[in-house]
Amino acid sequence: MCWRGCHAVPSCAACRLRLLLRRAVHTHAPGIQCHADWLSLLNHAAVRDQSGQRYVYPGRGNFLHCLQSTSRKRAMSWFKRAMGLEAPKASGREGDASANPLGLASGRMLCLDSSLKLLLDGHSEVVVPGDEKVWAVGRVDLGQSMALHRFYLDNEDYFLQVVSNGPNPEDVQDIILFGYYSAEPITDKAELLRLTGPSSKIGLPTCEHDGEEFERQWGTSTGQTELTPLDEDIVSPDAAYRVKHLSMLYARETGLINRREFLLFSVEEDEEGSITLTTAVGITLQTTDINVL
Repeated sequence: MCWRGCHAVPSCAACRLRLLLRRAVHTHAPGIQCHADWLSLLNHAAVRDQSGQRYVYPGRGNFLHCLQSTSRKRAMSWFKRAMGLEAPKASGREGDASANPLGLASGRMLCLDSSLKLLLDGHSEVVVPGDEKVWAVGRVDLGQSMALHRFYLDNEDYFLQVVSNGPNPEDVQDIILFGYYSAEPITDKAELLRLTGPSSKIGLPTCEHDGEEFERQWGTSTGQTELTPLDEDIVSPDAAYRVKHLSMLYARETGLINRREFLLFSVEEDEEGSITLTTAVGITLQTTDINVL
């Protein structure tokens, strides 16, 4: 059982990362067990076991590079997110899975129209994934029967976000496919202020990303506006937990009809108090783009 209480295969990315780390160094540092040790290993590449013996690893960058194909992707998926057109007011906990829109649920297969890749080429940086199973489901209660659903895929670089007021196709208000661009761990208040405070670009009316200019979707201030708070309840086959978000959404026109590209910043705090700033880029989808098996 992992530190969050997950069983056999940990459900949360943080637990999976720690499992990989434990397996990677167990033969060299069997006394290293606690959460703080693993954070120390990631940040400083040196830890002490329970006897006080110090173990030094070959540099944080080299160590993470060895785990790049699995651990970093899983760590990134730990950070759940994203949003529709108006800044919502969040409340409530995860409801019945039968209320999910489009028939999506954990274990179901999400199949996107194969023509999307060609359609989006040159218009959006989002790379459409192949057919993927849904692993976990997140929900944010927006009030007045509206909910924001997030479906996290086995390919943990992606999640599908659906805003709806019911489970039927006609209830769907907005669909965005998001891919994670980056995730920056925040270790202290000074770092948080640097990344999201008055000197940050986040919250300003416009934001440039990879040579494209995005317009802020939430807030009416002519200057920098505050981030929007959201509480997301996430359920997977192995665990249920909550992630708190402070988010800001931007969008731009792509030149395609009914296809906008989105830029989502989110300061995310898990139940253990770990904080990360994530950046995700998304693209509008239509119900006709989606087939669920």
